[in-house]
Amino acid sequence: MPLNDEQLDRYARHLVLHEIGGAGQNAICASHIAIIGMGGIGCPALQYLAAAGVGQMTLIDDDLVSLSNLQRQILYSDDDIGKPKVEAAKIAAQKINPDIEIHPLQMRITKEHRQDAPFLDGVDAIIDGTDNFHTRLIVSDLSVDAKIPLISAAIGQFHGQIGTFYGWQDNAPCYRCFVGDAHDPDDCDNCAQQGVLGAMVGLMGSFAAMEAIRARTGFGQSQVGKLQIFDGLKPAMRTINLPKDKACTSCAN
Repeated sequence: MPLNDEQLDRYARHLVLHEIGGAGQNAICASHIAIIGMGGIGCPALQYLAAAGVGQMTLIDDDLVSLSNLQRQILYSDDDIGKPKVEAAKIAAQKINPDIEIHPLQMRITKEHRQDAPFLDGVDAIIDGTDNFHTRLIVSDLSVDAKIPLISAAIGQFHGQIGTFYGWQDNAPCYRCFVGDAHDPDDCDNCAQQGVLGAMVGLMGSFAAMEAIRARTGFGQSQVGKLQIFDGLKPAMRTINLPKDKACTSCAN
């Protein structure tokens, strides 16, 4: 569908990019992105995807906004404390771009969703910003089952990492290939115990939004099978190539 005059003005800085242009912006506007986890990573990802004009977004999180979230979860304010994150995020995102359609789902992803995940119908890419291996591995399995690109971002203290996974493809790893059948031990560190730099979370969330747009438009170099690791203390970034695990319980054929 051709962009109208208001959209031509709103997305003008995308349209002049040769790697995006009109075709790319139309692909963005026709996209449906799911963000699982509306915390520190999900907030900036949603902001930039809303500003970019992603037509539909499904937001999944079962948590409520708390005061301790506000140091890094920048969509929320004091007035949102006690509200469902997905509902507060929907209101904030539609203030950024009233044209987008937001589907808020206050729920937790569980292993039962491998049998039935209607919330992924029509989704073009998934951003996972959750904070535990249990959920991340379920999301990875869902992405493989549904053949939906997965952008998985994670942070800890001053460090962040992000990868794009197409595990159903030959020679392309899934997230489970990367971490194995990981689990969350009772003494597993988390940001409440170890702390996290708010700006680092914002960096990874923005990076995730860029990778979702890359997945939809194909600009630049493919990031399939690559993991970007950022060390905020130095600061420095490095890239590692991830092999497909031929014995993976999720994506091995």
